[in-house]
Amino acid sequence: MARKPLILALCGVAAAAFLLAQSTFKHGPASSYPSKQTIGTLKIAAVRYESDTDTKPAFGKVNPNEYGVLPVLLIFENTGEQTLLLDRMKVAYQFPGNEVLPIAATDLPYLMGVKRPGSGVKYPMPIPLPKKKNPLAAIELQTRAFGAKSIIKNDSASGFFYFETRYRKSAVIYITGIREAITNKEVFFAEVPLDEPTPE
Repeated sequence: MARKPLILALCGVAAAAFLLAQSTFKHGPASSYPSKQTIGTLKIAAVRYESDTDTKPAFGKVNPNEYGVLPVLLIFENTGEQTLLLDRMKVAYQFPGNEVLPIAATDLPYLMGVKRPGSGVKYPMPIPLPKKKNPLAAIELQTRAFGAKSIIKNDSASGFFYFETRYRKSAVIYITGIREAITNKEVFFAEVPLDEPTPE
């Protein structure tokens, strides 16, 4: 009988951690970021999280870049009258001559190796796995991942995509597959730059 209160207590801790993770990280509207694109009534901003200063508000002590993973926050604002469907949306990180697809947050802890920043070389994880907790299993990486399947009119959606790469100049986030709910018509593709615009 003693197990039941323990299980309930653990569930309570997990729920509290989830709520804390959701409540302590906030970002601005898509229109407030320099790296954005507007397609009709849809505004999309892409924000890379690279330095410790960038990642700490979102992921606490874990900087995924130290383990070869670049988090990119996507923010969508639908100012139109139609609901937009995101269930078939495809997102890719592109730079000249290369394309990197996102890794599901649930798969991050199972990466077989990590890249030392800038080296491009993977180092296998030792077997058996070390007892030290895997930093890429942090709850914040799970709770902050993008999960919206649609955006109703005058609403927004946001979340992180994770790419097994490092930031490169001239990189863009390439987005396809967003559709209008009523017509099922696909919205024009988007290329959202990750570099901030150069002042004129």
